[in-house]
Amino acid sequence: MQPFANRECVTRVLEGAILGNMFFEPSTRTRVSFGCAWNLLGGEVRETAEIKTSAIAKGESFYDTARVLSGYSDVIVMRHQTEGSVEEFASASRVPVINGGDGSNEHPSQALLDLYTIRKEVSDLGKGVDNLRIALIGDLRFGRAVHSLCRLLSLYDSVHFTLVSPPELSLGEEYVKAIQEAGHEVVESTDLHDGISHADILYVTRTQEERFPNQKEAEKYKGLFRLNQSIYTEYCEPNTVIMHPLPRDSRGNANELDNDLNENPNLAIFRQTDNGVLIRMALFSLILDVADNIQESAKDVGWYTAKRF
Repeated sequence: MQPFANRECVTRVLEGAILGNMFFEPSTRTRVSFGCAWNLLGGEVRETAEIKTSAIAKGESFYDTARVLSGYSDVIVMRHQTEGSVEEFASASRVPVINGGDGSNEHPSQALLDLYTIRKEVSDLGKGVDNLRIALIGDLRFGRAVHSLCRLLSLYDSVHFTLVSPPELSLGEEYVKAIQEAGHEVVESTDLHDGISHADILYVTRTQEERFPNQKEAEKYKGLFRLNQSIYTEYCEPNTVIMHPLPRDSRGNANELDNDLNENPNLAIFRQTDNGVLIRMALFSLILDVADNIQESAKDVGWYTAKRF
């Protein structure tokens, strides 16, 4: 996928195919990267953004919406604020449905691009995912990207998880138990400096304020764990990689990942977002069984673009 994502050549392997991008909750990276991935394979994208722009606002059920929109699409990507909503929708769909995030539950494609990023970043240091030391920092209770990543990393061997969060936002017991039962070590901490001292990967998350019952409750946890260049230099190992599923909250009362890290070569957050396009192109190609046919319609681009990967 890399030559096509990098605009070195183009393919029309999905020419005539339609993606239904149904995002009933705010999204930038996930929505745009899924659409971009589909377009780069030659397909067309149709979008629904926010519930108020759909017939669901008029009382239409998931079942009816799924039956209708799956008739217009070859694949559907769906995001919704309610846990289990995508599974319910998919059960009525006539085409494959990809979970773009369902409430505080899961975000599977984010975990795949995170894993791909981790593999690339640590391979440059002569390491692999087995025996990885990862510190997950921030809102681990509502952070669906964390939930999916923990499930995925648990498939590897001897991963050391350090969970840094306020007690009220700690990782759910079911996830901790699953990690431990898979044979991995879990350390829980409320101390940022101690938690980041011996890690290959720092996975920082924002406070998921949209999951809280009210804004005042969310404000209590913003800014509790702030990583900046000074803290990184003092407490982290020299090659510790910094990741974040984004968006990072750069407002003054939060700022969990400071802008003074932007020039740090170990800041991988924008490499993460680039990798999202590659992973989602791969997902589409595998789901529609065209992975072996991509080169058949490949050709050079008719414009110049700087290489990004």
